[in-house]
Amino acid sequence: MWTRKELKDRAKAVLSNNYGKAFLISLVILLAGGNGGGGGSSGGRSSYRNYTESRNFLPFDLTIEHIAIYGSIVILVILSVIALRIFLGYPLEVGGRRFFVKSALYEDSDGCFKYAFDRENYMGIIGTMLLKGIQNFLWYLLLIIPGIIKYYAYSMVPYILADNPNIGAREAINMSIEMTNGHKFDMFVLDLSFLGWYILGLLLFGVGVLFVLPYDNATKAELYLVLSGKRMYENMEEQPY
Repeated sequence: MWTRKELKDRAKAVLSNNYGKAFLISLVILLAGGNGGGGGSSGGRSSYRNYTESRNFLPFDLTIEHIAIYGSIVILVILSVIALRIFLGYPLEVGGRRFFVKSALYEDSDGCFKYAFDRENYMGIIGTMLLKGIQNFLWYLLLIIPGIIKYYAYSMVPYILADNPNIGAREAINMSIEMTNGHKFDMFVLDLSFLGWYILGLLLFGVGVLFVLPYDNATKAELYLVLSGKRMYENMEEQPY
């Protein structure tokens, strides 16, 4: 049985050799996950005053037209963000996970993003990640707790794709479910163990959070290696540092 301390100790050892590169890769994974800022309003007090003064003189259908235009713009922006997440974010995320897995194994981690965007791998990654995202979203619509449980059940899919992008969507998801069976609560506690670091990072004007990401990502890669059977924890101390 794996322990949080073993995972984190191993992750620290890996990061001691390549923290700078791991930091940059973590930023890419963060951006690929669709965590973006929102925009502000374009109008101020004067625009509001002009609207309130003129609204009684505008035809009602013109107001509806404005709403339709703004609504169309919002929908277009949302669809664009979703498209970026699917066609750019998914491969970037899988490529980033591959980097951390390769680093954990002390193997060559160069070209991980190229690997994800290779023609023979690209569509397999997108199809599998899209099905994973849809299924997890539907579980969240059902109830929040089942959604969280399924989040952990599907969490190994990007790592599985990092090893075999053409394994097939159903096979990758089922494999992730099997790998995480009996481990989901421990995985949840593992995430909680980083909470203090993230809070500390927020206190440092929020920038400190970015420096915790490589530690978190490296630890999750260690977890994948254990759950997939690629690393037996009885032999961990014999691995090179």
